[in-house]
Amino acid sequence: MTLEHIFDSASSVMTVISFATFAGIWAWAWSTRKRDDFAQAAQLPFDGDGNGERHDV
Repeated sequence: MTLEHIFDSASSVMTVISFATFAGIWAWAWSTRKRDDFAQAAQLPFDGDGNGERHDV
């Protein structure tokens, strides 16, 4: 009985931690401070001379 209670509590704690992690990543990804960095990173596949060579930014 006690072991089941521990597993139920651990499951609840892990659910809350997972949700908090998801919310943190979501907030980080959509923050306005990172918009320029992500826009620059999105253009990386299109940079270069067409030979598959990557140019440092």
